[in-house]
Amino acid sequence: MKTLVERLSPSRLVLLVCTAEILSMTGFATYPALLPRLRAEWDMSNSEAGLISGTFFVGYMLATPFLVGLTDRIDTRRIYLLATMLACAGSLGFALFAQGLLSAVFFQVLVGAGLAGTYMPGLRLLTDHFRGAVPSRGVAFYTATFGLGTTGSLLLAGALEPVGWQWAFFAAAVGPFIAGPLIFFSFPARPPQGSDAPPVPVFDFRPVLRNREAMGYILGYAAHCWELFGLRSWLPAFFAFSLGLTATEGGFWFGAASLAAWVNMLGPLASIFGNEAAVKRGRRRLILSAMTGSGLLACLVGFSAPLPIILVFILTTLYFLCVMGDSAALTAGMVAASEPGRKGAAMALHSLMGFGAGFLAPLAFGSVLDAAGGNESVTAWGLAFAALGVWSLVAVGLMVLRKIFSSS
Repeated sequence: MKTLVERLSPSRLVLLVCTAEILSMTGFATYPALLPRLRAEWDMSNSEAGLISGTFFVGYMLATPFLVGLTDRIDTRRIYLLATMLACAGSLGFALFAQGLLSAVFFQVLVGAGLAGTYMPGLRLLTDHFRGAVPSRGVAFYTATFGLGTTGSLLLAGALEPVGWQWAFFAAAVGPFIAGPLIFFSFPARPPQGSDAPPVPVFDFRPVLRNREAMGYILGYAAHCWELFGLRSWLPAFFAFSLGLTATEGGFWFGAASLAAWVNMLGPLASIFGNEAAVKRGRRRLILSAMTGSGLLACLVGFSAPLPIILVFILTTLYFLCVMGDSAALTAGMVAASEPGRKGAAMALHSLMGFGAGFLAPLAFGSVLDAAGGNESVTAWGLAFAALGVWSLVAVGLMVLRKIFSSS
């Protein structure tokens, strides 16, 4: 008897995996959405608040070599199910036991480990079972859905914050609890397909490091994630600062968390259209353009805080669209460049490098904010955002130099 996935068309397969991705991410942005409140309630500095955001990615990094690398060896469905239980436990732990910096760090690590076992393994399931002619489109929709998952997480936390921040974390635990069984019972029970290459040790990334094409996309993804996750971690707090400067009452729909959610909701469009542009005009050109735009806009966004909130929102949205523009192109390029039998290892290193940058970025942002004058200083916010864009500009410079020297 065929499983659900074996009866689905390629478009419905993508829809199923993307739905599970959104559900698995309900706890992803709960802490960033509640950061201003918890920073005050737990009497934390900006650096400590950023550290909690960053430790989400510590959990991701610690779990990735195991949970993603093992998809080359064992049934990916089982990894996905285990990971959703970790994410569920992390959100429940926040709701029941978090009382300050140390306990919050521990539960953020669990939630991050949960994402490690769902995001790239979910992509693995999609690419292993995709039967369409243009798999990069399936990858583009999947990576774009990350933005919808972030939006849903922000809106859920913002809606429940007035009831109590603990309730926001309780609700965040429900999504992964549903996503795990959805994937487990929809896909066939079988090992990864299509590889005659001998298995490599889980922590042996040497074959991937020797793959120059794949490594180019992986390093570009690290610069992308530095900017993206630094921005996502601090965006609600930045909007709260801007609303406070202009004495604007946004209410639920236009409060700080909701404004951040609307920005994130537009990200999938940038990722999907960016991938289409990459298919038609070349990935390299698209990646260079997106990184240049995001790096330059990063130097402007923080200084815009005193402007009317609609202008701050528009500028921040343009910045986010540039950041997201190369997301699918980088990941699809890595998948296409991966060697048969080592796709899981390439995905693991891709995630490890990207989310490692995601760990450092929120902490660096908070440290710059503290060093430059604190979270009540426009200059401090401007410099903190500029610190996000610098690595995209460095990556662009390196790509341009590489082209110059390789053609001379």
